Amino acid sequence: MRNPHRAARPRRARRTPLIATALVAAAALTLSACDGDGTDEAGSPLAEVSTGTDSSRPGTVLDRPYEKPNLVLTDTQGKKYDFRERTKGRPTLIYFGYTHCPDVCPLTMSNIAIAKKKLPKADQDKLQVVFVTTDPERDTPAELAKWLPSAGDPSFTGLTGDFPTIQAGARQIGIGIDAPVKEKDGSVVSMHGAQVIAFSPKTDQGYVLYGEDTTAEDYAKDLPKIIKGENP
Repeated sequence: MRNPHRAARPRRARRTPLIATALVAAAALTLSACDGDGTDEAGSPLAEVSTGTDSSRPGTVLDRPYEKPNLVLTDTQGKKYDFRERTKGRPTLIYFGYTHCPDVCPLTMSNIAIAKKKLPKADQDKLQVVFVTTDPERDTPAELAKWLPSAGDPSFTGLTGDFPTIQAGARQIGIGIDAPVKEKDGSVVSMHGAQVIAFSPKTDQGYVLYGEDTTAEDYAKDLPKIIKGENP
């Protein structure tokens, strides 16, 4: 019998003037959220993970892998980037976040970058890491190009575009995001799923999920298998 699933929900980002405030849950595979019904604002189901997975493992192999989202956006060079086509047959990690995030987004990018540098050069060249902004109004191609090398790695791909397209693409792989809202006090409230989805080079399916508490050591342990399309 298939194990029951638990839905992962959007996280609420940090509130300071022009920076959003985090509402973070600390369980290993539970992703942060502001609402509790397991759907995003449009009522779509969010990422599902198996509650029967070995809790000692950083990644969760999904019971039902995701197809790659039909996501066509703009990269840091201002050029069209078709996510499906550009990452076809390549081990790929995707994360939705924003450059003004004070904590989880830069930490996640940094952890992946540290782990990537521990790989053999040939494997480093194979791995694709894609960061999709959830705050496209502020995260222009130029802003992403400036932020990614400092927060992560110059090889990481940054994507931006119109928010409905980004939200629809995220929803296809179970990630809930809400449009950033500027409040009267000048603060920006943003909600986005804090999970990283790994896609297999063999099947092009998103088959492993990582939560916001995944460390650089965790990624370093799993990436060699992800690059081969194996279960971590």
